[in-house]
Amino acid sequence: MEWLGRAKINFTHSTTPLSLTRKDGAPTDLLSICEEATPPCKLNPLLFNGHVQTMWTAVKNDGPPLYYKRKIFENEDPAFAGSFAVDFISRPSPEKDTSLPIRTTYFIDDEFSSISSDDTRPMLVVLHGLSGGSYEIYLKHVIAPLVGAEGEKQWEACVINSRGCAMHKITSSILFNARATWDIRQMILWLRKTFPNRPLFGIGFSLGANILTNYIGEEGAACQLKAAVVCSNPWNLDVSSAALQRTWLGREVYLKTMGGNLKKLIELHHDQVAKNPKLDFAKIRAVKYLYEFDRHVQCPTWGYPTEGAYYRDASSTDSLFAIRIPLFVINAKDDPIAVDEGLPYEEIKQTPYAVMCTTSLGGHLSWFEMNGHRWHARPASNFLNKMAFEVDVTAPVDIFQNGVTKHSQSGAEYDSMRRKWQM
Repeated sequence: MEWLGRAKINFTHSTTPLSLTRKDGAPTDLLSICEEATPPCKLNPLLFNGHVQTMWTAVKNDGPPLYYKRKIFENEDPAFAGSFAVDFISRPSPEKDTSLPIRTTYFIDDEFSSISSDDTRPMLVVLHGLSGGSYEIYLKHVIAPLVGAEGEKQWEACVINSRGCAMHKITSSILFNARATWDIRQMILWLRKTFPNRPLFGIGFSLGANILTNYIGEEGAACQLKAAVVCSNPWNLDVSSAALQRTWLGREVYLKTMGGNLKKLIELHHDQVAKNPKLDFAKIRAVKYLYEFDRHVQCPTWGYPTEGAYYRDASSTDSLFAIRIPLFVINAKDDPIAVDEGLPYEEIKQTPYAVMCTTSLGGHLSWFEMNGHRWHARPASNFLNKMAFEVDVTAPVDIFQNGVTKHSQSGAEYDSMRRKWQM
């Protein structure tokens, strides 16, 4: 236990972090920007470890009062047919729609048809955690100060809801998984076309952080995002699953809760999902834990022989080697879900494009301060503001030849995106 909630902060990084240039012409680097963005971590001393921090998230409050307008998109790739819901930050409105999360309403057609803009405001693309949505408090704490800024420092933002989440009705038997990059890929291309002058940035939380990291790695030097933040990424899914199964709390609290949430989600969309002949709902309804859900849903859906094969293939650690944009990683060492033994310490050291900030306290997507605020929101929003307004991010820099990482000692090439399951 740290003294009075004062968490220790450490930065893991390459010996030669990515060189950057400030807009005033002064040289800097990614490590310096991340260090400047990170304030001291002083958490609520009553929430004295990762379990208590994480369990406190069950004590819900409304969080910052953000308003959204929702648009339903159809995926254009027949391999990933189905719809997904995107919630755009909007002006406060007295309108209500009880079929949607709080303060969320649908765009009317005329309203959405005029959404395109030539403005240069930075835009944040957000991915939530497992079975969550745009209403989650941990993401609203990051978005609120950015979209609430005044004048030229004001941001735009949108949240891509995973299929079936945030009260979105699933329209096909194709669900999301830890490698579900197809909807964000289409959305980024749409944003680039609709807002041609807006610099795009990304942030992901928990499973959304894993998906975002995989997406950025898949895109490589062609990635349209200027920079990104990932919070509480589980990174090595098989390591995290094994660690959770070792303890009673891991099995009976975390794995059971996450498995139960996904069971409710798939049951809510039973009529549509049951059209997938590979799914056995008798087995799915007997599921207790998250790994059992993955065994009986994700494995047959995507052709993995075991949940371990799925976890290893979908993990985002190796994607770090293919990333070619600045990435700020934030994890807590006492996180009971994204466990410390699964964090990519050695991989981070091998890429100049990423810096990892670890705190000794914080739990999973928690980091509760005395006032109820979440500490992670401050380094995340500070970093995004620095990258948007202080650093020249006009073009990505591919340090590695042909986008393939060379092993620093042997000189051998390693293609980190040669995955077992191909899109």
